[in-house]
Amino acid sequence: MVVKRDGRREPFDRAKILGGLLKARGKRPIPTEVLDSLAAEVERQVRNLGEPEVPSSRIGEMVMERLRRVDEVAFVRFASEYRRFQDVQSIVEEVERLRVQKEREEQLRRQVPLLPLGEGRANGKHDSGR
Repeated sequence: MVVKRDGRREPFDRAKILGGLLKARGKRPIPTEVLDSLAAEVERQVRNLGEPEVPSSRIGEMVMERLRRVDEVAFVRFASEYRRFQDVQSIVEEVERLRVQKEREEQLRRQVPLLPLGEGRANGKHDSGR
């Protein structure tokens, strides 16, 4: 069951997630199959939690985490509806968080690994040369 903000409980409905994603997509070039796959991933994650009740806020965060990687504009649209931004400043702050997160991810991608994969690692263990 999904626990809504107002305390109501209702069965999990993947179609509601997909509907929200389709609205957030608007006219963005995101194939429906990608959004359907995203909704299916969230459904799997929710079911794998094994919890009888999951807050809708937790589900929304799962959706936003994935949508951010698919399309930033759709992410901001979804977040504006989901987080109920009260003013322009709230939107600016969300975009700034998005920018900082993207910058961190870019820095991580540019980092050189200490050991190249496969080198010095036999059977998943570090080979100290002995």
